[in-house]
Amino acid sequence: MRSTPLTRKTPMPKGSTPLSRSPIKRRAPKKRAGHEPKYLAACRGECCYLNFAGCKSYEGDPTVVPAHQNEGKGMGLKVPDRFSVPACHFCHALYDQSGIDRDIKRATWEWAYNCWLPVRASKLQEAA
Repeated sequence: MRSTPLTRKTPMPKGSTPLSRSPIKRRAPKKRAGHEPKYLAACRGECCYLNFAGCKSYEGDPTVVPAHQNEGKGMGLKVPDRFSVPACHFCHALYDQSGIDRDIKRATWEWAYNCWLPVRASKLQEAA
């Protein structure tokens, strides 16, 4: 057994106690390449442009969010925001997670994107 008390080799900093810890410093989130909020904001309040069979979207549908193109992405990557169309929850889930043939998904997305481009361009001109 030890007969002498435990002592520190270096003195403790002023104002600290043995169990006090410094606050955790958090980093700012990384900026994603191709992230442009104006394209995402243009999708708000729109109806669904993917329109898969069974879609019941309407103007101002709260489930409509930007659906990004599923090509050119990988683990930890997302295509730029300019390649997005408004899609309701139902169509977005079908586009991303269903077993529908890839060619059908690609053709549907390209059709929706071509319909969405002029509408988005007019919305962005109004906002500018």
